[in-house]
Amino acid sequence: MATTRRDAMRTALGVAALAGTGTLAARPAAAAGAKFVYANNSPYDNIDPHTIFDVARAATRFNLYDGLYRWVDNPPKMIPWLAESHSVSDDGKTYTFVLREGASFHDGAKVTADDVVYSVERILALKKGPAALYLDTVKPGSTKALDARTVQFNLAKPSAIFLVTVPDILVVNSALVKKNEKNGDWAAPWMARNEAGSGSYALRRYDPAVGWIAARNKSHFAGWGKHPFEEVEFRTVLETNTRVLGLERGDYQGVDGYLPYDQIQRLREAKNVQIIDQESMRVFLLALNTTKPPLDDVHFRRALAYAFDYEGFIRDIMKGSVSRNPGPNPNNIWGTPPGLKGYTYDLDRARAELKLVKAPLRPITINALAGFSESEQAAALFQNTLRQIGVEAKVDTSPWSVISASMRDARTQADVIPLWKSTYYVDPNNWVGELVGSRYRGSRSMSWYSDPEIDAMLDRALVSNDHAEREKLYEKITQIASDRAVSIFVYNTKWYGPYATSVTGIRFSPVSNGQDLRWAEQKQG
Repeated sequence: MATTRRDAMRTALGVAALAGTGTLAARPAAAAGAKFVYANNSPYDNIDPHTIFDVARAATRFNLYDGLYRWVDNPPKMIPWLAESHSVSDDGKTYTFVLREGASFHDGAKVTADDVVYSVERILALKKGPAALYLDTVKPGSTKALDARTVQFNLAKPSAIFLVTVPDILVVNSALVKKNEKNGDWAAPWMARNEAGSGSYALRRYDPAVGWIAARNKSHFAGWGKHPFEEVEFRTVLETNTRVLGLERGDYQGVDGYLPYDQIQRLREAKNVQIIDQESMRVFLLALNTTKPPLDDVHFRRALAYAFDYEGFIRDIMKGSVSRNPGPNPNNIWGTPPGLKGYTYDLDRARAELKLVKAPLRPITINALAGFSESEQAAALFQNTLRQIGVEAKVDTSPWSVISASMRDARTQADVIPLWKSTYYVDPNNWVGELVGSRYRGSRSMSWYSDPEIDAMLDRALVSNDHAEREKLYEKITQIASDRAVSIFVYNTKWYGPYATSVTGIRFSPVSNGQDLRWAEQKQG
């Protein structure tokens, strides 16, 4: 099928500097002042880019690996990366990408179209991480290498989100991975502990209990600035105060940007710390498991939605630092109906909704993220207000690895989980589509909601090339999700990137949440 240049994108990638971290273990020391240590609040217990897909471990994907395109900056824009251009057929089903010359893996092997094809097939076969984005449209065996630099995706049907999800197809060194395959396992055990990428940094040491260290890939196709970090380290530091104190003392050059507000205020007063304020696209919500009675009853869910003290939480816990987000989509993207109000804190209306619930009431479970104060405080606040309307709630705390595993099955997922819906691609489908679409149950959905009417509208939105039509569809879907209280939507997150004042060149994107350190540099003078 002939392709056109209708959507071709060619961008000169004269890119600035790098990023980094440093020191995990016995290795030749990096040059003085040329290391960057990033302290994170979640473990790096797996580094396979085709099975991990959470923001907590985004550093692995964005620093060790490259995709065809990459999201950068805020508002996020997509730029060519391993690919220099693409074209789309008139029927919207064939995407052809031309790879740039000069890109190579860390072992020196050239990045080829065959590597892209293998990476796609591996993602589809493993059915984890990003796979849910492609299983409907990219069928095994349909992606072809036309020559060493040209790869063609032949979609089963048009996809309005395919291009914006292309950055999530991270390319692995197929020859290296194949050498470590055993019995058709796609080298999954090996890839969980080893690296086969072409990214800005090459893995040097990895410890699942500690983190990982990587050295600058000096031959990376994007080039480097004048003062790059020669070594980067991403270290797991679960205790918030330890991360903050370490940044103040100069032990770390950066920490996660979603710290509690009181800690951000503390860091604003530190002489050697800078705070980079950005509006993210990360929605804080209380995800409701809509399959479990009585949460399968819209009246019970509405009662829960009226029983959360939104204003009190934002005022007292968040210190007024964030904006109310009444629906599933972040405030700064299209697809939300104008004037969407959402729910307010109203215990009388909550009690009225409870009277309409048909199933017997029971104690519900709230599973908060351990070490994430906002999740834990939201759970405690909610428990107290629920008690006032006669609903008992048990609060448990678990690490993200445990919670995410439980969310793969509706039977094991808790009734309520206070957490964030992060940005993986910039389209309303990333938020409301994945929340209520049946196709995402067991993978990307947090609510396990299913409704044929919604699914039909989502199907139309996912194949339409008419932006106005898609916007109207997502506005309608969003209104329904709100009316039916599919989950409880609280606020849109602020990102307060705390970095040492010795660091410059940070390019925050809501997609990478500040962990893409490719452009960071050591400040001089």
